[in-house]
Amino acid sequence: MSGHSKWATTKHRKGAQDAKRSALFSKLSRNITVAARLGNDPNPDNNASLAAAVAKAKAQSMPKDKIKSAIDKAFGTGADAAVYENVVYEGYGPAGVAVYVECLTDNRNRTAADVRSAFSHAGGSLGTSGSVSFQFERKGQIVVSKEIVDTESKKEAMKGNGAAADEDEFMMAVAEAGGEDYEDAGDEWIVWTNPGDLMAVSKGIEEQGVEVKGSELTMVPTTPTEVTAADAKKVQRLIDRLEELDDVQDVYHTMDMTDEVVAALEEE
Repeated sequence: MSGHSKWATTKHRKGAQDAKRSALFSKLSRNITVAARLGNDPNPDNNASLAAAVAKAKAQSMPKDKIKSAIDKAFGTGADAAVYENVVYEGYGPAGVAVYVECLTDNRNRTAADVRSAFSHAGGSLGTSGSVSFQFERKGQIVVSKEIVDTESKKEAMKGNGAAADEDEFMMAVAEAGGEDYEDAGDEWIVWTNPGDLMAVSKGIEEQGVEVKGSELTMVPTTPTEVTAADAKKVQRLIDRLEELDDVQDVYHTMDMTDEVVAALEEE
């Protein structure tokens, strides 16, 4: 499954995006609010969707008070009531790359117009429901650092993250927790799970003394699309334009993230 990891293949882009903390936290807050409302429970232990949303927010260092505020908003009334709904848009970008866009919106017309404009400006086109979703598979994704900060050290130092420091031990830990597969992403491991097993596997890994960096549900392309470096830049501009929209939560694509493509995007 190497090359399909959202964390592993796009983290070179995340640095600049995460600098926009206010916009990022706004999207995460909206995601938490909707998950809490749909699950009808403010306790992540009893609400799997909320647990995943909170874990994703924590992975982006979202403050605890903002997380609590987002959960509280789900059960507010009047102006504080949560009125968002989930909407998915599917289409094709440059070079025939399939693009799957997940949104949370309180105005479908506005969101549809914004998404359609983004595709149009990038030379792509929106499709009908189901036109590209068959090219993706929903998966749970857990990120585990191989090393963590040694908090007991008098000066800042790194130490092995339990079983994550050794591949053989980590492989056994993943199997024990019920994970499907894992891949090496440099200084991190990416663990793959069935969607419904995400939080159980994450908890199972942590119970073995391994610190989890983040976990989320993602869409993995089943058949990656090969593109040139030039086309990769065009596709990435579409992705960036979509991610800048307030209503867009996640953007998935089938672009094959080869070393050549990653190098070309790093030049942007």
